[in-house]
Amino acid sequence: MTPEPPPVIRAPKPTDGPTITRIHQAGLATGQASFRRDAYGWDDWWAAYGPGVSQVAVLGDVLVGWAAVAPISDRCTYAGVGEVSVYVDPNHGGRGIGHALLNTLIPASEAAGYWTINAQIFPENTNSLALHEKAGFSHVGRRVKIGRMGYGPMAGQWRDVLLLERRSAVVGID
Repeated sequence: MTPEPPPVIRAPKPTDGPTITRIHQAGLATGQASFRRDAYGWDDWWAAYGPGVSQVAVLGDVLVGWAAVAPISDRCTYAGVGEVSVYVDPNHGGRGIGHALLNTLIPASEAAGYWTINAQIFPENTNSLALHEKAGFSHVGRRVKIGRMGYGPMAGQWRDVLLLERRSAVVGID
């Protein structure tokens, strides 16, 4: 059996918007990706992630995932610090797409001047935790009952979030 070729990682374009939204919504529907209930449409997605670094993964002609780093704040104090998001189409999970996205996103974020990227992950999202740990993220804390779920089977429950961080070995701080 011939191994599946790796995904092509490229910049997102407006025509990717509906698929990005569908993949985002599928992740949110699990109740393990975010406190958000509804995925961004293209304009809101671009407003959130366009100022940072974003990319999509494509297999053949099918968009199968996206990843982005967005600034955590517009305050100059936090220049170079971003938050990463990674979403993979559930029909294509377990194929290394998230890993390919992060392996490309990390150097792209460094080229854009990010010296620290963080991820906030529910403790129950073991796949995302493993993905980020494999990419060199370290656990730096646990935010206990930091937010309350507003939807799904966990609606009304307070959730913990693990904070993971990856410091660049390339982009230094003065």
